[in-house]
Amino acid sequence: MNKHIKSVTAETTDLSRRSFLVGTAATGLVLGYAGVPGIGEALAAPSNFEPSVWYAIAPDGLVTVTCGKADMGQHIASTMAQIVAEELGAKWSDMRVQLASNDPKFNDPVLGAQITGGSWSTMMNFEAMSRAGAAGRMALTEGAAAAMGVPASELVVRDSMISHPKSKKAMSFADVVKSGKATKSFTPDELKAIKLKTPDQYTMIGVSVPQLDIPAKTNGTAKYGIDVMIPGMAYGAVVTPPVRFGATVKSVDDSAAKKVPGFIKAVTLDDKTGTTSGWVVAVASTYANAKKAAQALKIAYDGGPNAKVSSQSLLDEAMRLQKQEDSGQFFVKDGDPAAAFGTAAKVLEAEYTTSINIHAPMEPMNATAEFKGEILHIYSGNQFATRSGAIAAGAAGIDPKFVVMHQMWLGGGFGRRLDADMMIPAVQAAKAIRKPVKVIYTRENDMTMDFSRPLTYQKVKAAVDGDGKLVALSHDVVSAWPTARWGIPDFLTPSVDKKGPLDSFTVNGADFFYTVPNHHVRAIKNEMAHNATPSGQLRSVAPGWTFWAVESMIDEIAAAAGKDPAQFRISLLDGAGKNDGGAQRLRNTLLAAMGLAGYGSRKLPKGEGMGVACVSSQERATASWTACVAHVAVAPSGEVTVKKLTVATDVGTQVHPDNIRAQVEGAALWGLSLAMYEKATLKDGGIEQTNFDSYTPLRMSQVPEVAIAVIANGEKATGVGEPAVTVIAPAIGNAIFNASGARVRALPITAEAVKSAMKA
Repeated sequence: MNKHIKSVTAETTDLSRRSFLVGTAATGLVLGYAGVPGIGEALAAPSNFEPSVWYAIAPDGLVTVTCGKADMGQHIASTMAQIVAEELGAKWSDMRVQLASNDPKFNDPVLGAQITGGSWSTMMNFEAMSRAGAAGRMALTEGAAAAMGVPASELVVRDSMISHPKSKKAMSFADVVKSGKATKSFTPDELKAIKLKTPDQYTMIGVSVPQLDIPAKTNGTAKYGIDVMIPGMAYGAVVTPPVRFGATVKSVDDSAAKKVPGFIKAVTLDDKTGTTSGWVVAVASTYANAKKAAQALKIAYDGGPNAKVSSQSLLDEAMRLQKQEDSGQFFVKDGDPAAAFGTAAKVLEAEYTTSINIHAPMEPMNATAEFKGEILHIYSGNQFATRSGAIAAGAAGIDPKFVVMHQMWLGGGFGRRLDADMMIPAVQAAKAIRKPVKVIYTRENDMTMDFSRPLTYQKVKAAVDGDGKLVALSHDVVSAWPTARWGIPDFLTPSVDKKGPLDSFTVNGADFFYTVPNHHVRAIKNEMAHNATPSGQLRSVAPGWTFWAVESMIDEIAAAAGKDPAQFRISLLDGAGKNDGGAQRLRNTLLAAMGLAGYGSRKLPKGEGMGVACVSSQERATASWTACVAHVAVAPSGEVTVKKLTVATDVGTQVHPDNIRAQVEGAALWGLSLAMYEKATLKDGGIEQTNFDSYTPLRMSQVPEVAIAVIANGEKATGVGEPAVTVIAPAIGNAIFNASGARVRALPITAEAVKSAMKA
């Protein structure tokens, strides 16, 4: 999906709603960065050598890499530094990292928009950062050659030193920078022509070096959004309506709030970006008093058009839409499934559902806004700086070029901080009182107003011939369309039936690598859910629900055909046609997971079973090949215990082995949490779960054994943050069937559902 990212480019904006959504700060305003601490001086000190906008080498030899991705604990800043260091030839102890702002110079035509999601960061930045590192090495080598009076071709670069073995002369990176001899620059064509190292030449890539961000995060010097302090700053606490979206404020009585010490003002948001509706922010001198004032406000609402909508309403509407033959657009349209169903030996149909799910990152959502003259400064951790700057500008009613974004470390994101709603109350409160304002959400604010993973309904129909071969599959996916909500046309995908664009981020994964001659996938937008529960991208995005349906149905087909589900998958992964290459890699990961888990090698006790699933997440064009074998025990009561998860993943080139394993393990446990424990419900237009007593993610005591096999074969680096999320639920569901005969088709999986299916 690279073209989607690269298409989010700079444009001059007006103050229309569209400009708030798709305009960026990329038009730039140099004066906006002139007096910003940490921007300008740190990135462009005159004596530094800057081979690339993404890193600089100081006269003391320290190499500071600027990361244009959000770092939410996945150590992506350190990964970018490791990629640069490999080609640059720098010593790891000389490397440093910092986070990029929205300075126009960071709008890289190769790397595209500053967005962190889709497990794209390493995959899409590896080559560009490698070339930047190599260019720096070549420029330093040329400078050292001039200083030492020797041919550049005879120099060796290693550990921040440039040496000439014949003459025994040597210069450090620091020496070359101080000499001023490193002056070579590269055109885009020259950068593309640089010959990079081959995997067998790596000395840094593939090594679990110490993560550069950990010292600052443990000694308190790393600053998160919630840590921001500005002299004279006030605090804002938001009051959100009982309806998730569509409510309006009729009146605000602040008489009781005025009795709270330090109370300044109650600001009713006028959000022309359409991100929030019906919000009020209470502003006071301290956060504690802002919360007290917020609780004291008496607000009357008009609930709006979604005030009576419930989870059942959304599901009923989804089922109604799916039954309409003209609903939605086609994402895949190969062959003629309808004809194949008419002549098939056996036809199966099943419905799969997933519930609303909430991000709930540990650091509360927050933002601090300050106006300095006509320049708006925003301090916050966010995953989509390109869009967030425009949202902040929209909230202020100014051109995006007057917004300076200060990127902070993120205390968790998982897709939640792709949205910029937290900036709107901060901006409008700061504008109203003419002082800096920090807004911090309560857990209740965040849960009830999350841009959640949408409720989904999927109908799958499949056919097998007399030999038990899968000959046709149709798959309808009904949900809100999270990416369409952003209003960025380039993030949408043309439908294959030419009916208009669709949100491929709701159906990715349904275009699997199995060979099925007749295969249709239809994406259907649930407008009711889209409006009542504005949805976002939660870790794993569409493959979190599409593979739940696909991999469960594949098992159901295998069972109906009397075949082993793993072997049945292997037969479908023959690499025919468009599946060439990808199918083989997926087959290999499945075999690796089966081997590590001992699948089929021993008889399990009664009530226990193993289930398999294999996926090509995140997207077909940017797949990470991942397979899981889940081992479960099912009690007569329907209670399920997940005993072990065995996950194999093909990552191509692994930059940092320990970090990859940690990411895969974390993703697998997130997948387990979604599969077994997490569920949010909508009633009277509002999310019912408000904290972790009612929304219950996986607890430490529920963590099973997790075994991981990483396949590193030197191919292009793939993403690892999300794929393992998507393979867990179907593997568990399939294991439950093998343990008890119960087929479950709704997430989360409950004991009641399992027991009911066992009886059936």
